[in-house]
Amino acid sequence: MKIVVDAMGGDHAPGEIVAGALQASLDGIEIILVGDRDSITSAMSGQKYGQVEIVHAAETISMGELPASAVRRKKDSSIVKSVQLVKEGTAGAVVSAGSTGAVMAASLLGLGRIRGIDRPAIAGIFPTEGGGTVLLDVGANVESRPKNLLQFGIMGYLYAQKILGFREPTVGLLNVGEEESKGNDLTQEAFPLLSEAGINFKGNVEGRDLFNGSVNVIVCDGFVGNIVLKAGEGLAMSLMHMMKEEISRKWVSRVGAALTLSAMKAVRKRVDYAEYGGAPLLGVNGVVIVCHGSSTAFAIRNAVRVAADAVTGGLVGAIRENIESKSGLAAKVGCGDA
Repeated sequence: MKIVVDAMGGDHAPGEIVAGALQASLDGIEIILVGDRDSITSAMSGQKYGQVEIVHAAETISMGELPASAVRRKKDSSIVKSVQLVKEGTAGAVVSAGSTGAVMAASLLGLGRIRGIDRPAIAGIFPTEGGGTVLLDVGANVESRPKNLLQFGIMGYLYAQKILGFREPTVGLLNVGEEESKGNDLTQEAFPLLSEAGINFKGNVEGRDLFNGSVNVIVCDGFVGNIVLKAGEGLAMSLMHMMKEEISRKWVSRVGAALTLSAMKAVRKRVDYAEYGGAPLLGVNGVVIVCHGSSTAFAIRNAVRVAADAVTGGLVGAIRENIESKSGLAAKVGCGDA
């Protein structure tokens, strides 16, 4: 198995991206680095690594470019070439910390959608008391329809089952109240579809349920999901910063902090997005892992691990085989073909 890493995507590319990919290669995963050969070679200098190959790409798609037009125009860009390697079967998955829109556009154009999926979704993981909760969509779709939320629920269920190891994952619909009658037109119409989907649907859940582990998978549209994701990241960073301020202010606090240092480190590890590496773009015909734009080498290494797990776990095949049979609603809600 080979994993393609877009070496030019991300705020810290290519240095941190290449470093993380090289660390992953030492874990026994074959890596293909795609991007400017000279820049990649320079970043590799002096580092240890396993099996690593470089594929040159002369162009890069920046965060400010319109994704779809940039992907069509820049055929020699690192993300387009990375996706092409997966399409050809040269590699099993692609990892990128570049523009999310560009990654999605390149994946849709290069790999296509799985039959029965109208819109792919990005599945993020929130740390909870019991481990982690999958939230999708966290940014692939600003607007969604009820049938899209149904498909998100099925894909999230299969991801939690096949990759995260939950035997019978529970699924909830993010809403402003637990009652079935609560919410807007989107959530009210999606509720009965999810109820009939055979995915262990537990009904509506609220914002606080993201962190208490009451369900394993939470479904929402990408507009809400992305705001929730960014708010969660910001809250975690702010809390850690405030704790540091308070500890440094009083000697008694410093003594107490020293006594609980291991516990504090454990908490920080649990809320650090880098621990989860990246989020899978579910619904496309291939494994695509979308990373945070500010990903460090540590995050990229973990993202490669997530990609390898998705390949060996047969995630795409599971979605392909189960999307229509799991819902039993394909014709009813008009699930599209790739």
